[in-house]
Amino acid sequence: MAARLSLSDVNLHFGGVTVLQDVSFDVEPGTIFGLVGPNGAGKTSLFNCISGHYRPSSGSITIDGTEAVGRAPSHLARIGLSRTFQHPALQLRATVLENVVLGGHTRLPGGPLSWALGLPFTSRAERGLRAEALELLDRAGLAWAADRPADELSHGLHKGIELWRALLARPTLLLLDEPAAGLSHGEVEQLIATVKQVRDEQDITIVIVEHHMGLISALTDRVVVLDHGRKLMEGTAAEAQSDPRVIEAYIGKDAADDAA
Repeated sequence: MAARLSLSDVNLHFGGVTVLQDVSFDVEPGTIFGLVGPNGAGKTSLFNCISGHYRPSSGSITIDGTEAVGRAPSHLARIGLSRTFQHPALQLRATVLENVVLGGHTRLPGGPLSWALGLPFTSRAERGLRAEALELLDRAGLAWAADRPADELSHGLHKGIELWRALLARPTLLLLDEPAAGLSHGEVEQLIATVKQVRDEQDITIVIVEHHMGLISALTDRVVVLDHGRKLMEGTAAEAQSDPRVIEAYIGKDAADDAA
C-alpha cells in the first residue's frame, strides 16, 4: 500500500551554514511528487534527510506516521522506503542480475550469519529473489544483459538497473534522485512511461528530484520548489513554471525583469 510522506519544519545546518530551513509539505499516498529548484537549492540534501543518510538539525519526517528522523537507512528500507542516487551506485564488476538482487536484501529472512552459512531457508529466499529480479529485467527488456557485468553497459542502462534494484525491495515510498540525468531524449521518454507504469501497477508513492522540467511536467501530480534551502512554492508543475518567484530563482532577478 502506498505510503504517506510528511515533513514538518525540517532544518539542516552544517556548522554555520543553513542548508534547509523550515521545509514542510505532505505527499499523498499513490501520487508522483516533484522536488525542483536551481542548483544548490537543497534538493538532494532533503532527499538525504528523508532516506536517513543525513539527520536534520530539527523538524519531523514521517512515513505513514512513523518518525524517520534518527532512523538508519537500513531501518527505513525495512518499513518501505527505497531510493536511487544521482550517480548510480552499482557494483560494476558484478552482473546486472546480481546488482538487481541486492535490492531485495531487506526481504531475506534471518541475518548475516544465516546468509553467510547458506542455510536452506535463506537459499530458498535467495532463489526467489533471483527469479523476481529476472522477471523485472525481462519486463524492462534487459533480460539479455542479466549475466553481463554492469560495467559493460551504458550510463542510461545503469540508471535503469538502479531503478529495478530499488523496486525489488517492494517499496511503498520510492525516491528518485535525478533519474533523467545524462539520458537521451528517447531514454527520458521511456523513463516517463516506466515510472507511470510502476506507480499504477505497484500502488507506490514516488518523489522525484529532477532538473528536466519536461519529465516533471509529464509525471508529477504536485511539486515543491526549493530555493536556498527554503520552500518557495507548492502547486502543479504548470503553476511552478509560470510563477514569477520560480522564474526569478532559476534565471535571476535582472533576467526575470527583462523577460517581463
